Amino acid sequence: MTDTPRIVVAGVANLCTAAQVETTAPATPDHRGFTDHMVTGVSGVGANVAATLRRLGTDVDLCTLVGEDTAGRAVRAGLEREGLLGPGCVPAASSPLAVSLVGADGRQLGYTFLGPLAGAAYPTEVFLDLVSGADLAVLTTIGFARPLIHHARRAGVPIAVDVHVIADIHRPEQRAWLHSADILFCSHERLPGPPREWIRQVFDTYPGCAVAGVGRGSDGAVVGLRDGTLVSARTDPPRPLVNTVGAGDTLFASFLHGWVSAGNPVQALHDAVLHASWAIGDLFPNDGHLERGNLSELAHAHPVQVDVDRW
Repeated sequence: MTDTPRIVVAGVANLCTAAQVETTAPATPDHRGFTDHMVTGVSGVGANVAATLRRLGTDVDLCTLVGEDTAGRAVRAGLEREGLLGPGCVPAASSPLAVSLVGADGRQLGYTFLGPLAGAAYPTEVFLDLVSGADLAVLTTIGFARPLIHHARRAGVPIAVDVHVIADIHRPEQRAWLHSADILFCSHERLPGPPREWIRQVFDTYPGCAVAGVGRGSDGAVVGLRDGTLVSARTDPPRPLVNTVGAGDTLFASFLHGWVSAGNPVQALHDAVLHASWAIGDLFPNDGHLERGNLSELAHAHPVQVDVDRW
């Protein structure tokens, strides 16, 4: 474990527009759909995870494809502001786009256009150069990251994966990531049973997995270790809910920062749940990320319930 971990993140950076709307129900002819709040910036799982890690103090290399079109120029500028524009940001013809519509009731509709990345390949030599000597490789489930799994393994670098919404532990299209993850996270939304049982199945099915986590939305999160330790954490949001998009990325990245830095699953999950609960108070997914000092201050002022058990 190291105080300043170096983590390589391979994933999407898109140009996203988020808007507050009265309702996410279909528009009617007499409703013109005006909004009082709209913001555009860089999002996408790769960018979200990398931005969270960097603000917490992790040394991050982002491996992504950035378009040379208008959207791509905006993405490049946003990544530069975050300190994420580096040699891993490889030029491509165009960048993906996303829209997030958030209703007054907290419900959201999200649309992502990944067409520009269809069939795209990430240059192996760039990834190999960056992953060498890294403490961890976060390989998101975008197509161009699939071939990188093999190269991270050959480099001897542990792999972390968030498979997001999943119901089948043998899911064919994600088999490569499931079989290779040392750290595996997912959402509770479609699990076939309780998170505790899912974690047990993960360890039974994938012997190389050492840490399995489940995000539980408003109920916090739970993380299991192969030695049988089970840590659960939850807290009430420290500010009103605005948008839950990106909360899972914040949870995942914050846990990784704490785990790789100190190896303490209790503290890592405590901070991750707190950070995610704070992030949902902003409209745009990347606006709610805290720096390490700010997160520590919040932890002193806002309680998180943490329980340690056995799975």
